[in-house]
Amino acid sequence: MKKLGFVMCFLLLFFSCTEDEKTLKEGNWLVELQVMDHQKLPFNLKLIKETNTNYSAEIYNGDEVIHTNEIDIVDNTIIIRLPVFEGYLKGTFDDSTIKGDFIKESLDRVVPFIATYGKTNRFEVANEAKTSVSGIWETKFSPNTKDAYIGKGIFVQNNTSVHGTFRTTTGDYRYLEGVLDGDSLKLSAFDGAHAFLFKAKVNDSLLEGTFYSGNHFKEPFTAIRNEVFELPDEDALTYLKEGYDKFDFSFPNEEGKMLSLSDEIFKDKVVIIQVMGTWCPNCLDETKFLVDFLKNNRTLELEVVALSFEYAKTEEDAYKSINRLKKRVGINYPVLLAQYGTADKEEAQKKLPMLNHVLSYPTTIFIDKQGVVRKIKTGFNGPATGEKYAEFKTEFTTLVTELAHE
Repeated sequence: MKKLGFVMCFLLLFFSCTEDEKTLKEGNWLVELQVMDHQKLPFNLKLIKETNTNYSAEIYNGDEVIHTNEIDIVDNTIIIRLPVFEGYLKGTFDDSTIKGDFIKESLDRVVPFIATYGKTNRFEVANEAKTSVSGIWETKFSPNTKDAYIGKGIFVQNNTSVHGTFRTTTGDYRYLEGVLDGDSLKLSAFDGAHAFLFKAKVNDSLLEGTFYSGNHFKEPFTAIRNEVFELPDEDALTYLKEGYDKFDFSFPNEEGKMLSLSDEIFKDKVVIIQVMGTWCPNCLDETKFLVDFLKNNRTLELEVVALSFEYAKTEEDAYKSINRLKKRVGINYPVLLAQYGTADKEEAQKKLPMLNHVLSYPTTIFIDKQGVVRKIKTGFNGPATGEKYAEFKTEFTTLVTELAHE
């Protein structure tokens, strides 16, 4: 009887412990960030069980798939770190939900989220689409204010499903995915650096809505149909100020060594200078392009150098972000730390006083073999912009090849 009692106690303890342990389900999860005005910013996440203890994940935004294997699980707590960017998801889970926060430590930003297992619809659709938003939209953000700026909406609609992006003079708003529910347009994107939600009312020729960035910023926007609308030339927005005939810099690499344009490595070479930050998705798009271009054009007399402006609060953390980016993307050109603690554009311009302003990350400066600035490109329109990205690649290749053969 004593032996039987011992066995029964053991079984009770075993099943009690087993019941308390939570299993993280692999498969599809719908993550909803809690942003301003009680709005929910959704994105699709797939958890993949690689071994009994290791998971990987995929995040989907339209045609974009973001892979990460930087996942830590302790008891019923999960941390998902996104590749390159410092933002991470941290939450506690049971068999059907994960509750927690999207955290960006350098900016002291915390956005609550709830993830639901088995949900695949990014947005629920209750009504058939009343019209189509496919085409080009001339857009004004924060209209009639001192902060107003213009954009170009580019959308493709299939029944109620909508994909596309907004281009601006400084870059694009990533791969947006969503729906047209009756006359309500809902679009979102999440990449670990930015969390974007666009909601608008639609008729045949007008959009009126609100753009949310995380839970720290929102602004109104309007848009009208205009198939021939184009943004100003991004090659004319940033230039050398009067009194300057050269571009130069002097910033340290991760070993503390100062590099400048007068160094031997850049002598008699075409030089591309990338003003960027590791926190910037458009910069990441450009970095991937530059890495591939260098790999495929090894014979060109060309050097690339990046000047990194970091939000990280300490120099050590800034270099950690830079080295993480270099490792993830395979960067084999210098990435110098130009500034840490802030990426404020006015502060950045003080570090580069020869420029009229730093309007965007990235800003790309093309310098010929004689050290003459031949072109300054503001912003970057990445793969989400389709034809614009293809046009950029052709123009870039043509210009750099011509400079290299002068």
